[in-house]
Amino acid sequence: MAPALAHPAGINFLDDQPRPDVNSDAATYYGGQEQFSRSRTYSASFSHGYNPKRLPNFQDEAYMRPRRMSHDEKGTGPRRFLIDVDETIRVVLEQEDTDGDFQISVTDAGPKLMALGTATSNGFKSFDIRGTYMLSNLLQELALARDHNRKRIVLDEARLTENPVDRLSRMIKNSFWHALTRRIDGDGLEIICADPKNRTGRVNPRIYVPHGEPAMAEYYRQVAKEKPHLNLDVQVLPPKPDDPHFVKGLNSKPGILALAMNEVTDSKGEKTLKGIPFVVPGARFNELYNWDSYFISLGLLVDGYVNMAKGMVDHFIFEIRHYGKILNGSRSYYLCRTQPPFLTDMALQIYNQLDRSDMDANRAWLKRAIQAAIKEYHTIWVAEPRMDPKTGLSRYRPDGLGIPPETEATHFTHILEPYAQKHGLSVLEFSERYTDGTIQEPELDEYFLHDRSVRESGHDTTYRFEKRCANLGTIDLQALLYKYEVDIGTAIREVFDDEMELEEDFPLSPFPPSPESYANPHRESSKSKPQSSAIWFERAEFRKQAIDKYCWNESKGLYFDYDTVQEKQILYESVTAFWTLWAGCASEEQCWKLISQSLKKFEVLGGLVSGTEESRGKISLDRPNRQWDYPYAWPPHQIMTWVGLERYGYLEDAQRLAYRFLYMMTTAFVDFNGVVPEKFDAVKLSHLVDAEYGNQGIDFKMVPREGFGWMNAAYQVGLSFLSTGMRRAVSTCTSPEVVFGPATNTQPTNLQTNTQTDPLGLAMETLHVSSSSPVQARSVSPAY
Repeated sequence: MAPALAHPAGINFLDDQPRPDVNSDAATYYGGQEQFSRSRTYSASFSHGYNPKRLPNFQDEAYMRPRRMSHDEKGTGPRRFLIDVDETIRVVLEQEDTDGDFQISVTDAGPKLMALGTATSNGFKSFDIRGTYMLSNLLQELALARDHNRKRIVLDEARLTENPVDRLSRMIKNSFWHALTRRIDGDGLEIICADPKNRTGRVNPRIYVPHGEPAMAEYYRQVAKEKPHLNLDVQVLPPKPDDPHFVKGLNSKPGILALAMNEVTDSKGEKTLKGIPFVVPGARFNELYNWDSYFISLGLLVDGYVNMAKGMVDHFIFEIRHYGKILNGSRSYYLCRTQPPFLTDMALQIYNQLDRSDMDANRAWLKRAIQAAIKEYHTIWVAEPRMDPKTGLSRYRPDGLGIPPETEATHFTHILEPYAQKHGLSVLEFSERYTDGTIQEPELDEYFLHDRSVRESGHDTTYRFEKRCANLGTIDLQALLYKYEVDIGTAIREVFDDEMELEEDFPLSPFPPSPESYANPHRESSKSKPQSSAIWFERAEFRKQAIDKYCWNESKGLYFDYDTVQEKQILYESVTAFWTLWAGCASEEQCWKLISQSLKKFEVLGGLVSGTEESRGKISLDRPNRQWDYPYAWPPHQIMTWVGLERYGYLEDAQRLAYRFLYMMTTAFVDFNGVVPEKFDAVKLSHLVDAEYGNQGIDFKMVPREGFGWMNAAYQVGLSFLSTGMRRAVSTCTSPEVVFGPATNTQPTNLQTNTQTDPLGLAMETLHVSSSSPVQARSVSPAY
């Protein structure tokens, strides 16, 4: 009789318990105990130390293994690897990360080959991991295992070869949204108060609580007492917190703004406050943003996080009540500024997905959202100075004084230098004196008026708005407000029996607008009579007529911005013209002209660019590129156009555009260690963007943690537009040129020339690394 085998205490074997699903989230997959393979030679196993097999080197030449062939022997079961986490991370980075950025990308010059010991042989037999995608996935999985304090793991090969579309979508749903989630309360302050844009040198947190919330102020004072290590500074704002002089005074002491909280019962059975969670964009944008949140909410809804999206609307309702508007962002330096308005559509989308078991509560919630939107509409968007009474067009035109403090330190140096020289001062000295009002420069005041307007538009920055944004009735803003008017009217009619009493008292703006009606100081009170749908549909029709009169250009088949001061159209071709389709304010004929005459101007290999190359103009050292101009592509423009095209029945066009953008995202994900950036160069299919402050969401080590808010959403929303065949094609990185044929863009883009379209070639070109010959567009599966 054979003697019983004695194994070390605490050892768990692969066949003792079921393995977690191969594609489960990291916490589930790596959260259990370490497991080992059974073997009669257990004493010789690698349970107490395993070194991954490495390529043998002979002097300066590496021994190269032959390529795997289709007739090679294949195992009958799923392959698993026995891996020492820390040692394998060291070897992978040492061998493959040749540029030292802690990522394995297509531009690294390593052999892209590593042997891993199989779990069934206790690491005695090995199998080669090949290619950028598998190796970068290996690095990511090792980093995740280390996050869960794992020293050794049994790793399924299927996690390394996972379909990239499935992998990215899974990471967004199960990881990225959670990593981007914040809460403003005692538990979340340390994370949310961190502000990469703060240049004052103070790192201790400061929170501003709105007037009229004494319980909230007392809560944060108690937090400051209970957590003295925070050095939390609690300040209460005045009743009118958006006074420009007051806000300028806060620039030297920036802080986070308090947001909505729920009353809950703590572990001691006592009542306390708890912050409502929300999702931030990511990277340097670590606060609640306005229009980012709308697109983020669309992604959250696709992934089933309805309550998270609902909570973000609750914050917007809170901001309108206490700060007077939905803020650009929830920091003190944004108090004078809002952003493109999306609240009504956001609320209605969420309302349609709420649990139907308590419709009374759902209607009460929607009522609060619509009431807040009505207040914002009357007191911000159709009130002066944003409203131009002569045309009836609204403008991005925020209040504010001085230099925007959230920008990079040198952002305005080229603007300020001539004025500093004029006064015989350094740029820093002039900046300080101009900001405190010691020096008066009306021309500079005008410049910063337009600069603040550009930032309020969300399109900061672009030559489309250069030195004129505050005067423009932009086509995107008119489309958004038309949608507001239709949404509010529809909600009142369909949900609230065509009557809504407003609970908050504020002045209603005159209608129809005219210089005379706005010159009259008398304003009707919001509580004077109930709101009905008729007045809102009348406002929508008036705005549609104004859009057609001032913004539509029949001969060019495109909408343009209208300069209310020069009283003429600005013929900069912007992709935001297609927002009219999303809003539904274009006629069928206008829609057809937009698609047949103008869509081709913006469509390139990677989707839709922000504007045309011709409109942007020539780029030089003295006139550098701007990030919201050609050739850059942003998620908001893609999503709005997809939805707009689908609304008018042009689903095939929407699918084609969605495929282009998701192809660009997927190839970047495959070739660059899982990157999900803020924006792309859609002509070069590159996330390596050097315009202005570069790109966000790309600076991570080993594994992407967050992606970027609205880019995450674009992927999840975009997948809902693709057919099953399209999804398969994009998962193999099949070029849109193969799927749909070349784009019809008539501009001199890479689609009509021999410009590089292969991701590796494009990356090398971006990095200024010369290649011997062009590589043709890839249409085959990567090694995953």
